[in-house]
Amino acid sequence: EFAHLGEGSVAYLRKVSSDELLGRFPNLGEIAPGMELWALFAANGQPILLSDARDRALAGAMENDLTTVAIH
Repeated sequence: EFAHLGEGSVAYLRKVSSDELLGRFPNLGEIAPGMELWALFAANGQPILLSDARDRALAGAMENDLTTVAIH
């Protein structure tokens, strides 16, 4: 039950580097190395969206009725 806590309603926002994403998501496609991006992840860690701007990532969460938490 704990693994499904927040599923479908909570997402976390985190600043990530494109290098980190390439390592975690090999099917991501072409993305320039060394970029700083904002990533929105589902409560279970699945990526939802990437953006170069924090406010756009937050807007994506609001559009999907997700409560966001920040991870540092």
